Amino acid sequence: MSLSCLALDSTRAYIRSWLLPEHRFPSGFQGYAQRGLMQIGVYGSGYLGTVISACLADFGTPVTCCHPDSSRMVEMAQGNVPFHEKNLAEVIKRNVRAGRLAYSTDMESFARKVRVIFLAEDSPQHLADLAVRIARLAPKPPILSVVTPVAVGTASAVEQRLREAGLRATMVSQPVFFTPGCAVEDFNWPDRIILGTSSNDAVLVLKQIFHPLVMRGVPVIVTNHETAELVRESATAFVATKISFINELSSLCERVNADAVSLSLALGLDKKIAPRCLQPGAGMGGLFAESDMDSLAELARAKGVSLKVLSAAREVNHNLAERLVNKISDVVKSVQNKDVGILGLAFKPNTNSVAGSSSVRLAQSLIAKGARVRAYDPVAIPEARMELNGTIYYCESPYAAAEGVDALVVGTGWPEFRALDFGRIKHLLKRPVIVDTKNLLDSVRLRAMGFEYVGVGRS
Repeated sequence: MSLSCLALDSTRAYIRSWLLPEHRFPSGFQGYAQRGLMQIGVYGSGYLGTVISACLADFGTPVTCCHPDSSRMVEMAQGNVPFHEKNLAEVIKRNVRAGRLAYSTDMESFARKVRVIFLAEDSPQHLADLAVRIARLAPKPPILSVVTPVAVGTASAVEQRLREAGLRATMVSQPVFFTPGCAVEDFNWPDRIILGTSSNDAVLVLKQIFHPLVMRGVPVIVTNHETAELVRESATAFVATKISFINELSSLCERVNADAVSLSLALGLDKKIAPRCLQPGAGMGGLFAESDMDSLAELARAKGVSLKVLSAAREVNHNLAERLVNKISDVVKSVQNKDVGILGLAFKPNTNSVAGSSSVRLAQSLIAKGARVRAYDPVAIPEARMELNGTIYYCESPYAAAEGVDALVVGTGWPEFRALDFGRIKHLLKRPVIVDTKNLLDSVRLRAMGFEYVGVGRS
């Protein structure tokens, strides 16, 4: 079913299969850009496909996003993103209005017209079947750039599958590094672009697509499929190690009267270390973090390699919730039959994702220890409901979460929590106890107001 020319009166936007002006590329890309004309497509309507199609269009490049889910395509064209991601809805609406971003369910037209396709499903489950289908429909061998998180060896396996089917396509392994809550920023200001391919033509075409970034000096690393696939999993594992390291040191800080916030600042100013992901109290989470680390651990096991550092980092990360429960228990003299309010359920600010959320794991651990939990989050409550299965009470405001509880816990570092009326909160609490698991709040001010303030790694 095609959704060509389906009117969307509410937004004056529309979904089109092929009414876009053709994007011009420099000539000379043999077999890919006859007469200098080319179309760009993104397959996928989940997190990755939505972000990549919108941000590519924001470069000024005409992009078509394709997926068979017609209702999702209509919603996307209206700017109704099914998840919370800072600035993304505005980027989509701007580019649909400008005619640079179109949505289609017509796979046949998509494969016929597009010469470069970013395979951007959130799951790699049907990746090989998708590549075969596109290659079969395409009149000329397409460039298929795999941005879906995949296990090492996937692109080579897809190439083999194509050869066995008598089909041709140029495969590129192109891992992307998005953090939920700042994916638009990550796309526009990446640390590097990774291209795993043996095709010089594909490298030239993709450099042209990402011309605004290349001209800004973003490094482009060209390597083979397996290295590119391993970069993503290794980066996730290294970040997990960094987070776990500072969290373990924060425990030591509490024993020796040191301040983990100052420690992390001092460490981060070392050029060999860098400050990102070095904040005590943070947990490793996100849409793909666990699957990346699972995949890397399984690859190492299958090849007979022991990744002891990764195993230790994951153990520290998983034990974070238990450590925080113990911290709360020490303050309120056991959480059994106590009421605890949690501010924030998303795994980080500016996203509704609770995948790997230390705040959700904290809620689960508190309930397991006999506590009653009430919680507030600006956007993540619908996602949290699916994770927590009605085991906690959800509040419509941070003040409702504070009402009558024995301790108020900052679980996610939403900036708006800094601006709360803490005089009002003090009167709402059963006891003036705040456990700040993200070291977000002004501890000096709160203690001066009469709060018992407990941070992470701080005396």
